[in-house]
Amino acid sequence: MGALDDLGKKAQDFIADNKDKIDEALKSEQAENVSDKILGGLAEGVKKITPDEHDAKIDGVRENLDKKIGNQ
Repeated sequence: MGALDDLGKKAQDFIADNKDKIDEALKSEQAENVSDKILGGLAEGVKKITPDEHDAKIDGVRENLDKKIGNQ
């Protein structure tokens, strides 16, 4: 497990050292466009396999996730 622990530590250090850049990238227009496409596709896919009564809940989850990524 030593190599896996080392990789985890390197990832944590990278995130800590680049937090501002990562936050900026997550709030970009490009991230917004990508997240809209992915979240929209996922929501529609889930709606196709679940009863219609769950559509509002699925839309709510999608909206909450969308608020966390991008700039809108």
